[in-house]
Amino acid sequence: MKIRIKENSVRFRLTPTEVKKFCTEGSIKESTQFSSTTFNYGVKQKQINNLQVDFNGNTITLYVPESFAKEWYDNDVVGIDHRELLADGSTFFLLLEKDFACLDNTHEDQTDKYPNPKAGQC
Repeated sequence: MKIRIKENSVRFRLTPTEVKKFCTEGSIKESTQFSSTTFNYGVKQKQINNLQVDFNGNTITLYVPESFAKEWYDNDVVGIDHRELLADGSTFFLLLEKDFACLDNTHEDQTDKYPNPKAGQC
């Protein structure tokens, strides 16, 4: 699972193995160990209508509607997004998506990725 955070947005990308586990078990989580603390992040199914995010105790949790999650592994839908309204009137952009193989040369392991639909297009 990869996350990308920029300003008021967070994007979670899951491999096929992670999508299957998330859809069947209801949640998936990972940790990054720092010398001073551990940063946790995860995705969890919930009975809601739209994506929601929470940051509590060094943990970012993305909550995903159960109705979407139950079908996600077996369909071709790339992901789901939502703009959450914050108390100050600004928005927080949330995105959950399947992780596609990179098109460029990368040092990252590409074995557990969805085939990139743009592969072979130049």
